[in-house]
Amino acid sequence: MSDLILPDLIALLDRAALAAEAYADQARRAVALRTAPDGKVDRRALDAEQHVVHGLAWAAAYDQTLRQTAVWAADLADQGQLTENEALPAQLLAFEYLSQLAGGLPMNQGEVFRPGDLGLDGGQFAGLIDALRPGAGQAVKTRIVDLLDAARGRLSLEASGLDETLQQIADQFTAFTAQKVTPFAQGWHLRDELIPIELLKELADLGVFGLTAPEAYGGSGLGKIAMCVVSEALSRGWIGAGSLGTRSEIAVELILAHGTDDQKVRFLTRITSGEIIPTAVFTEPETGSDLGALRTRAEKVGDFWKVTGAKTWITHAARADVMTLLVRTDPASKDHRGLTMLLAEKPRGTVADPFPAPGMSGGEIAVIGYRGMKEYEIAFDGFEVADANVLGGVLGQGFSQLMATFESARIQTAARAIGVGQAALDSALDYALQRRQFGQPIANFPRVANKLAMMAAELLGARRLAWFAARAKDEGRRCDLEAGMAKLTAARIAWACADNGVQIHGGTGFAVEQPASRLLADARILNIFEGAGEIQAQVIARRLLEGAN
Repeated sequence: MSDLILPDLIALLDRAALAAEAYADQARRAVALRTAPDGKVDRRALDAEQHVVHGLAWAAAYDQTLRQTAVWAADLADQGQLTENEALPAQLLAFEYLSQLAGGLPMNQGEVFRPGDLGLDGGQFAGLIDALRPGAGQAVKTRIVDLLDAARGRLSLEASGLDETLQQIADQFTAFTAQKVTPFAQGWHLRDELIPIELLKELADLGVFGLTAPEAYGGSGLGKIAMCVVSEALSRGWIGAGSLGTRSEIAVELILAHGTDDQKVRFLTRITSGEIIPTAVFTEPETGSDLGALRTRAEKVGDFWKVTGAKTWITHAARADVMTLLVRTDPASKDHRGLTMLLAEKPRGTVADPFPAPGMSGGEIAVIGYRGMKEYEIAFDGFEVADANVLGGVLGQGFSQLMATFESARIQTAARAIGVGQAALDSALDYALQRRQFGQPIANFPRVANKLAMMAAELLGARRLAWFAARAKDEGRRCDLEAGMAKLTAARIAWACADNGVQIHGGTGFAVEQPASRLLADARILNIFEGAGEIQAQVIARRLLEGAN
């Protein structure tokens, strides 16, 4: 075994996870004293103490990341498969995350959560950090870059741990992306084009839109880890391609869990085959994350519901054939209890005429990244939806029906973020190895090598956490906490990777024709959609605090 791998690495990784767990529990109890002194969470206190509340969420996410990394490494070691590829980034991650827990955890570029914020002392980590320090030195970081160089064009260093079926899926979509997506992504982005319909058809043939759906409805019957593998591989080529399956995943989950038999027959096979394209129509101009304040209303007239109101930030809306449309059907209600989900069919639009449907109009929202499907604002004025298309045939259940899909959506978003982060690492590595300054590749300089090594280490942890959440979902366990943590951390890591990627490219990375600039723009949205980072941290912390006493 390499002399750069700590001789007692597995034990150290386990100790790191235990130390992080103990600290997260300390933080949880300290925050509970401020926000739930009588055992019940006080919402006003939760808002007033947001800095430490959200710091708790981040500390717990680091705890779970280190635990899943330790479990994964131990499994590989038991199988005799732990090599430098996995061990070196894992020990670097453990050292760095414990150091951040002890000294200051960056929730973003300008907000750092420190133990002293809660009157705690990070000194309990000192001995363990010192024990891990030799595994995070310059020689280790330089060696990680050498390993990344040797692995270029293939799966990431630490993709080990997949079973044979998932490994084949990963290989298949990695190769497909390299051939059909990556070479064209920059041109599609610069021209702000819709993803070619031919690519959608190829992805449909590969089963992307029915990956996790039952075989009885034309799906592949695979689990959420397969969804992660496919989403990451496609997003590594372009986030637009990796995001194509998101709305199909949401629609299929909604209809499978809540649809009538007739709705399942009419919609599921057509969605999984790619015959019809769904879109999610939830967000409104004045509501954002507060879906309970939603205003778009639907009034029953005969056998139809007439929809009136406005929606915004609707992805792939023009090209879509069916909308999962959240509306208020009880005009007397003021919260989520009056909301209903509609399966609203519409004709497919074009760039020139995006919404050729009576009672429906709208326009494109120009965006800096996350292109390929386009974003739209939509106005409804008497738009008709058949009564037979009320999801499940029941009113007032739209909010709870939608909440049930958030676990999968956030796990998939974490996978997309990992793919974008991996693409940023790929791009930065290629440039750093080719670009020469002072007679040598810039990858030889420690500040460049250290950035590349840390990208690899953080992506390792993000992948472990996302797959852990996916496994919990596949096993039928509640996993909103794990899914939220995976999305929260992966989004921040994708941004860090993309930002460091631009820095490594220097002025070249700031040019619009360079993929590095596209990756930066694409990465930025990940901390906003599917639950902004602040909302995500608030939800995670509330769940943790509910069991603090």
